[in-house]
Amino acid sequence: MLGRLRGRAVLQDRDPEIDVDIAKDILRYFLRNPQAADDLEGVVRWRLLEEKIHRSLEEARVALNWLVSKGLLVEEHGGTSSAMYRLNLEDREEIARFLEELGVQKRDQAEE
Repeated sequence: MLGRLRGRAVLQDRDPEIDVDIAKDILRYFLRNPQAADDLEGVVRWRLLEEKIHRSLEEARVALNWLVSKGLLVEEHGGTSSAMYRLNLEDREEIARFLEELGVQKRDQAEE
């Protein structure tokens, strides 16, 4: 057991072969689920996958909110408990130009 952490010494005494992002994912999972315990395969199969999904959901939520705030997507609330998102069709051409400016290659657009 490490006992008490020694502040920043733990961060400074890293092995250069360790993928810090994976270590952070593992720690985040165990912080959110302090009663969890698993073997190596379980950590890889379920815990890291769950952490990536959790992070992806949060990143997507933030991105969707930003796109809605800029008027690029429209958020609609209907009979379901979850919001639905769709392209702001009124600004379709402007959105395509915006993507081109960001360096996103233009893809074939569906026929209207």
